[in-house]
Amino acid sequence: AIIDDHRILTEGLKNLIAESGIAIVVGIAHSASECRQNIGFWKTDVILLDVGLPDANGVDFCRELKENFNDIKVLALTTHNEYSVVRQMLDNGASGYLIKNAMCEEVLAGIQTVAEGGTFLCHEIDLLMKRPKETQLWLSSREREMLKLVAEGLTYCEIADRMFLSPETIKSYRKNLLLKLDAKNTAVLVRIAIEQKLI
Repeated sequence: AIIDDHRILTEGLKNLIAESGIAIVVGIAHSASECRQNIGFWKTDVILLDVGLPDANGVDFCRELKENFNDIKVLALTTHNEYSVVRQMLDNGASGYLIKNAMCEEVLAGIQTVAEGGTFLCHEIDLLMKRPKETQLWLSSREREMLKLVAEGLTYCEIADRMFLSPETIKSYRKNLLLKLDAKNTAVLVRIAIEQKLI
């Protein structure tokens, strides 16, 4: 089954898997809630799961899936290539991790490997996980700027005005920063940012 809110991607993956003959796509959901409604009917062995779902944090949703359906193997398929996100997904029970720009062969190999009970990391993530941890964290200049404004105590709307972005975009940045820095809330986010001299 494929859980991802990008419909073009889910269609493409469905066709790729069907043409390969290695598996059958029994279900597609574009949100966590849609997945919760249908997963009982799918009888799926492997779930391709996006980390950035519109209604849930994929890292937490991965844990929820493993708690409720322990036999299902979760293979992350996402644009997130940060050490902390990969680590959290694996810690929460994911059997593999793919980046969305992975080669088709890697996607198919990942599905087969986790279905057989193995662990699969695409080439880029495999290299990332082998590097020393302290070199892992990379923030864009926009993310650093936002961190600085959060630390100054500005509200979403004030930050949005200051950065000439919409409050929704700011919320999305915050969500990404919490994930990247493995922070539970804004206070922890600011503390980590100061400790790691990110601001």
